[in-house]
Amino acid sequence: MILKQKVFTDVLVLGSGPSGFAAAYSAAKNGAKVVLVEQGGDVGGISTSGYMSHWTGRCDSPIYYEILRRSADRNEGEYKGKVTITIDPEKLKTLYLEMLEEVNCKIMLYTFAMDAICDGDKVLGATVVNKSGQTDIYAKVTIDATGDGDIAARAGAEYIKGRESDGKMQPATLMFKVGGVDEKRAVYIGSFETTYETDKGELQALAKQHIPYPAGHILTYETTLPGVVTCNMTNVTEIDGTNSDDLTRATIECRKQIDGIIEYLREYAPGYEKCYLLSSASLIGVRETRHFKGKYTLTEEDIWEARVFDDYVVKDAHFTFDVHNITGAGLDETGVQHKFSQQNGYTIPYRCLLPEVKENLLLCGRNISGTHMAHSNFRAMPICVGIGEAAGVAATLAAKQGVGLDEVTAEQIREVIFA
Repeated sequence: MILKQKVFTDVLVLGSGPSGFAAAYSAAKNGAKVVLVEQGGDVGGISTSGYMSHWTGRCDSPIYYEILRRSADRNEGEYKGKVTITIDPEKLKTLYLEMLEEVNCKIMLYTFAMDAICDGDKVLGATVVNKSGQTDIYAKVTIDATGDGDIAARAGAEYIKGRESDGKMQPATLMFKVGGVDEKRAVYIGSFETTYETDKGELQALAKQHIPYPAGHILTYETTLPGVVTCNMTNVTEIDGTNSDDLTRATIECRKQIDGIIEYLREYAPGYEKCYLLSSASLIGVRETRHFKGKYTLTEEDIWEARVFDDYVVKDAHFTFDVHNITGAGLDETGVQHKFSQQNGYTIPYRCLLPEVKENLLLCGRNISGTHMAHSNFRAMPICVGIGEAAGVAATLAAKQGVGLDEVTAEQIREVIFA
């Protein structure tokens, strides 16, 4: 017999990646009753369970700054008290939980969001399931921060998958860490466009030759721990992150690639001669799936021009067009990493968080309304934190005032965030 129950709250946040965490934290901090639902056993998504190496890109978000500042207090050794974009996933897991507890956010880990509760175009909440049974959570505002927009899709919100021309999506990756690295000689390769010549050849070219396809690049990053390096080097293409069979295949293929990657590092990368597999992510890194149709769709041109929208709720967002090769290893022919020349931050309008038709529902994180190319920029974690912060404030204002999300103004949201 499956136990069923009902829960009522002001704001329901589905997914606890950087955007979902920020949404839940900002909503609860501003006085809303919040329930945060996470399918895994830790808060943080890719930034923790996904073993992301660092906060890449930037965004003028007070919550992002708070995460960096409070992370610095937890760092050890040479990083003690130092504000850095380098992530210690284990310490960040605990920091997230403590911050959420401080603002009395109810956290539901090991809980899967399975369906939307709707009345016509009004989203009333979501049905979730866990070991305790099934729960219908009713909320004044529901925030979909699942990355893939699972509940928005089940509510009938309109979307496309992948790039507009053919629906192809960026590849998936399983991050891992190696120990035993000689830090004095270690090579850190931070982008696909970074090359490094050795006596045996150039490292990116050697990776393409000696690491089995569709992997075949080197991306290595410092950590806060001595002798430990984070590797962003597994790769699997033709993956739909909304398909469980594909997610399983991606995990299996990426894990099978790790031994070959370590052999390559030992043979060709200076400082890695005695490296060994230390640990690997428990969450596959899915870069792209659904792009929802909002009341405005952010474009590549908006980013190149660093547009400042009248109704912006995210500001000074900046990253590259980080399109990983859709058909193989390395950077896609449409992508630009460290050669991205536009250094001015752009803004994201509130309308990108509002689905075109659905009510009481906010898009949050990489699933907001944007094109394939724009998404390759705003999917960066600091920007997703900024999006989540705005979503949480918007939801709180709507819930407290008893009005629809479209009656909340961007100016009101900005007054709370940047007060």
